[in-house]
Amino acid sequence: QVQLVESGGGLVQAGGSLRLPCAASTSLRINVMGWYRQVPGKQRELVAAITRGGSTNYADSVKGRFTISRDNAKNTVYLQMNSLKPEDTAVYYCKANVQTWVTRTDDYWGQGTQVTVSS
Repeated sequence: QVQLVESGGGLVQAGGSLRLPCAASTSLRINVMGWYRQVPGKQRELVAAITRGGSTNYADSVKGRFTISRDNAKNTVYLQMNSLKPEDTAVYYCKANVQTWVTRTDDYWGQGTQVTVSS
């Protein structure tokens, strides 16, 4: 069983910054790791993702403000969020794509962490 533990959420004023770490407890190989967010009544959306080799992908709404990074040795992914806006308010979820067998991968999710940006 793979567990993902997020932290770092909270309340911040517009223009401020937060850093969200997510640690995965597994000895299996982790492929892509990503951050998603969800607000009530809307679908969960991709914020940023990073491959094991360090290639990144960002939602247009966060490009230039958010940075995703990872430490493969620690099985940890980070989301540095700068210049936060009220519309960034959401529950942020970490996801890891794990190589659970030679020809199989499975996705695991964290429990979510609330980020609230006040205007």
